[in-house]
Amino acid sequence: MTDEGGRESLEALRSDVSAMGKDTVAQLEKALDSLETGDETLAREVIEGDERLNETYLALESQCVDLFGQQEAFAGDLRFITASFKIITDLERIGDLATNLSEYALAAKHELIPDDAVDEIGRDALSMVERSLAAYEASDSQQSREVVASDDQIDELCRTASETVTRDLIEREAESDGPWMVEQLLDDVTRVLLTIRDIERVGDHAVNIAARTYYMVESDPKFIY
Repeated sequence: MTDEGGRESLEALRSDVSAMGKDTVAQLEKALDSLETGDETLAREVIEGDERLNETYLALESQCVDLFGQQEAFAGDLRFITASFKIITDLERIGDLATNLSEYALAAKHELIPDDAVDEIGRDALSMVERSLAAYEASDSQQSREVVASDDQIDELCRTASETVTRDLIEREAESDGPWMVEQLLDDVTRVLLTIRDIERVGDHAVNIAARTYYMVESDPKFIY
């Protein structure tokens, strides 16, 4: 896109995707806060705000399609538009996962399983999303590589946390006072395991954003999978 108007359109897209990213991060942060504190108001704010993110996604999808239709685009411009198109999809899905986490927070009224480790993993995943978006905004391939490299660490943390929760269930079941207590333990364990799974998926989407950014900058698809 050699004309000034085309360049302005690309910069507008970058700005709009970054704004969606900030909204998504805010949603995720509130969801994690609601898990930690049990704040039902925060949880409901996230759930109610999901439709806003969906509308933003659809508007940006249309914006990307319009840019694809413009003529005489450089290869770098096409990579940027493609990366942006893929990144807004990951952001929309992170928003969905934030909604899931808020729903788990609302369901955790009689929690018997401690969530301290889960809280820490959630903050790690949030940091991954923030760093991947910063890499996109700055076209920073090095930071993209660092986000991708951190994926194995959060996967291991999630695996360890899941094993700890399951082991805790077995120990508590042996000490339980009856079938009601066992049923409650199972409910809590299921909720926590689903929470861990969804936090791990947030990390996966952050890696996707970083991988697309790396491809956008370096024209190298090696991190896309």
